[in-house]
Amino acid sequence: MRYPEGHKEAVRANILELAARALRRDGLAGVSIPGLMKAAGLTHGGFYGYFENRDELVAQAVMLAAQQTAARVLSEAAVDKDGMLAGYLSDEHVQHPEFGCVVAALGTEAPKQSEPVRRAFAEAARGLIRAVDKQLGSRRRGATLTDQALRLAAQMVGAVVLARLVDDRALAQRLLAAVRKS
Repeated sequence: MRYPEGHKEAVRANILELAARALRRDGLAGVSIPGLMKAAGLTHGGFYGYFENRDELVAQAVMLAAQQTAARVLSEAAVDKDGMLAGYLSDEHVQHPEFGCVVAALGTEAPKQSEPVRRAFAEAARGLIRAVDKQLGSRRRGATLTDQALRLAAQMVGAVVLARLVDDRALAQRLLAAVRKS
């Protein structure tokens, strides 16, 4: 049976979308290829028709997750600095890591991963910092990232991570608000 043109690319994109969401929700070790392929309505054996190995899938899912965050929360066209902070430092972002920033959701797991996955996380982190720098209005082509952008990106990620860790909703809200104010 022949599939229509673009079918393989569409299936691959669906697998990546499912993986990006599942990785942020369940962690890097919490996602299995058989489970992911079952969620996509495919067999485990079919995985290798779309990806060389798990590391390729994870690296590309990390990059997709970073692109989704950039489009939804960090896009220059979508928001100004206050909008960026409100979106990133929101209770919704804290409560739903599966739709949020891959750096905040999984960044601490990255150093233990394979080289391709570490490279993807490094690019995601640099992209986050560049997007923050651009929102601050300080990014010029070829310019060095500003200390203000480095500081704010670190505060944003740190606040989301801490808000997810504390077992106190009021404290989590205060963490987010403190960084929004700063």
